[in-house]
Amino acid sequence: MSGQEARRVILTTTDGVPGREIAHCIGFVRGSTVRAKHIGSDIVAALRNLVGGEMREYASLLAGAREQAIDRMVAEARAQDADAVVAVRLETSTITHAATEVVAYGTAVKLA
Repeated sequence: MSGQEARRVILTTTDGVPGREIAHCIGFVRGSTVRAKHIGSDIVAALRNLVGGEMREYASLLAGAREQAIDRMVAEARAQDADAVVAVRLETSTITHAATEVVAYGTAVKLA
């Protein structure tokens, strides 16, 4: 892993980084992924829906999608030499009845 890849990018949902000053606003960065459900997961989830409880298959699918979207956003921030991404948000949307998009976005900044 190169030094650039190993460099940590700070992520925060606030408009700044506590205890740090923003020297320069780089701009909007985002990462997204689209994930489709597996037919086997659909069958297990449908059965679980009958008796109640957490649909672990879908929870796992969405957790992986969130991590991938965040990783892609961080990669875009690194490519722009950002130290942090502030005001980070996550959104999901349904593409089809079997696929969901997860988007991570925020503002890349250089810290003083």
